[in-house]
Amino acid sequence: MIVNRSSRTLLMIVSLAMLAGCASGSRHDASHGIDEPYFARDMPGLPGGWDPMMSRVDNPILEVRRLGNPPPALVRRALLAQHEDWVGTPYRLGGTSQHGVDCSALVQNVFAETFQLNLPRTTGEQVREGSPVARDELAPGDLVFFRPPGAYRHVGIFIGDGRFLHASSSRGVMISRLDNSYWRRYYWQARRALEPTNLAQRLLVDVDA
Repeated sequence: MIVNRSSRTLLMIVSLAMLAGCASGSRHDASHGIDEPYFARDMPGLPGGWDPMMSRVDNPILEVRRLGNPPPALVRRALLAQHEDWVGTPYRLGGTSQHGVDCSALVQNVFAETFQLNLPRTTGEQVREGSPVARDELAPGDLVFFRPPGAYRHVGIFIGDGRFLHASSSRGVMISRLDNSYWRRYYWQARRALEPTNLAQRLLVDVDA
């Protein structure tokens, strides 16, 4: 009787030890996959090997919804997603689709599709939108304008890190650097149609719809 009781006690201790070992192993495996919230991902078409950090979550907009004040980073992610959709689209004066688009039509399409904000069609009208922004205070979503030689003005969308999304007349839809010698020479002004936080909130409303 004493032997049997001792055996049962020993068996119980061994069983509990095995369960504890499995539980600690499970916690280790789970934390290995969850505790690293970001990973680097190459974005197609970005110049110079620029590697913005993308969230692991399936939908970064839903993740940022938990924040009371959505960051400008969310606007940048949305603009990079639009870049993936439009990259390589050829430039066509008067064009408004992915068969061919000009600079102001690209801006108009991106703002309508991403932020549900209707901007005017032409560069001349867009340059009167919102409020002026100093070059050293640019934020993702600001409109940047240029006056190159010729009759036409050029417009793009600042995405952060000194870069802007636009429809280049020579290379189509692409991302360029503001400090590129050409764009630096012909930089004109910038306008903020909406504050970055308001643009991000429009993204969140769209997710809820």
